[in-house]
Amino acid sequence: MPQMGEQIAALPLRWEDDGTVSVLMVTSRDTGRWVMPKGWEMDGKKPWAAAEIEALEEAGAKGHIGRDCIGTYRYPKILDDGRVIPCTVRVYPMVVEKLLRDWKERKQRVRKWFTPKAAAKRVDEQELSDLLMSLHKKPARQPAIRTLMKAAG
Repeated sequence: MPQMGEQIAALPLRWEDDGTVSVLMVTSRDTGRWVMPKGWEMDGKKPWAAAEIEALEEAGAKGHIGRDCIGTYRYPKILDDGRVIPCTVRVYPMVVEKLLRDWKERKQRVRKWFTPKAAAKRVDEQELSDLLMSLHKKPARQPAIRTLMKAAG
């Protein structure tokens, strides 16, 4: 039975003046693919708090993270020793309030804002693409994002 991995991800969002939403993506360190800031859960941290730390370390994004997962996706995680394990990633929405100029992984990654539709075309995982496309249509229809918008004010 293959080992299963459980990871958490932040979905950094910002609202544009025209009411549309943009998604902040980063490149992965190994392949340079566009991904969301993600990582393993951290001991003693709530999953959304760990996702918030990943957004800060990988994308230099600070803001208000939602406590409700807005979806999951699966992908094959390649470990340092070359083994591949299937991973399930829980996604937490985050309203970005500030992007730092200087952040931990800035020399290893590129970050860029995309429309959800453009982001959906750039990711390899179909489930993640579907999640991004759902934001393209009516982001505020998702209860977790509505709650987050109110909380972020």
